[in-house]
Amino acid sequence: MRLALIVEYEGTNYNGFQCQSNAPSIQEELEKAIGSLTNENIRVKGAGRTDAGVHAEGQVVAFDTLSSHSTDTFVRALNYYLPNDIAIRAARQVSGSFDPRRDALSRAYRYTIHNGPIRSPMLRKTTCLVRNPLNVETMHKAAKFLEGTHDFARFSGPLTDRNASTVRRIFEASVRMMDDLVIFEVRGSAFLPHQVRRMAGSLVDVGHDRISLDEFSMIIDGGCGKAVAHSLPPQGLCLIEVTYR
Repeated sequence: MRLALIVEYEGTNYNGFQCQSNAPSIQEELEKAIGSLTNENIRVKGAGRTDAGVHAEGQVVAFDTLSSHSTDTFVRALNYYLPNDIAIRAARQVSGSFDPRRDALSRAYRYTIHNGPIRSPMLRKTTCLVRNPLNVETMHKAAKFLEGTHDFARFSGPLTDRNASTVRRIFEASVRMMDDLVIFEVRGSAFLPHQVRRMAGSLVDVGHDRISLDEFSMIIDGGCGKAVAHSLPPQGLCLIEVTYR
């Protein structure tokens, strides 16, 4: 049978989701835990390859198993074997053709900025500290320009395939403030490498009046020019949800 898992993790101690030969990864820990339960050599597929230090509340993975354990048993047992910074939130039996990446309709990310003059030890692993005050209202206006279908080449990190399309569709984007946290949330069909962190970085530039709304609008659909230089660090980024039919 094929199972899908919803996985939550705090990514500080991992070099991203994908298995690597010389660094710890989320995928490796999941496969080790599944192997401990089923005695099978399992390979899991994820909905997205989060980068080093990036977190997730709703990462989706799928794998095939010959095990007859119930989904409830998988949740309880995998959470026993997994380290404390990774947890299985839910498990579900799915069709044998289910692909967590290709079948995804949308992915939602949240980037959280701690906007205050003094750093917070409690927030250091899950937020990016920006000390100077931000104009959140203007940032929200700029975020709305991201919505729709655009060529996001100038918001992309290096691509494995240089000929790959950089056109993506953003369904919704917003910026809001909660206490001293500035929260950028964006949902799209898919994202380019580092795209959300670069969008968040350019929104900070808007919030500091380094970029006007008109200039930000011109950056979008910027063709094949250079990527936006100001990319925020990974710890503020979290994959919050992946949706399917």
